Amino acid sequence: MAYSSSLTDKEWEILEPLLLEVLPPKKQTRPSNWTKRELLDGILYQLKNGCSWGDLPKDLPPYSTVYWHYKQWRAAGAIEKLMTLLHQATRTELKKS
Repeated sequence: MAYSSSLTDKEWEILEPLLLEVLPPKKQTRPSNWTKRELLDGILYQLKNGCSWGDLPKDLPPYSTVYWHYKQWRAAGAIEKLMTLLHQATRTELKKS
């Protein structure tokens, strides 16, 4: 089920390569049950709606998993790096037009 906070396919096409640049390297563990897109949709849902992590809808990854990734990405500065890259790309596009 898509939510108003969910990434569109076009948005994901833009974000996916950037995530590879900014996310911290993951320790070798078992493969994740959840894609980065699903995790990011969970983070965006919580941030947009301001709900507690435990109130994430059940069709998103478990709140503990989403929150763990959010904490790891935030601590590594990945969210700020991602925002910086998106701002730079937007400014570049605006200069072209």
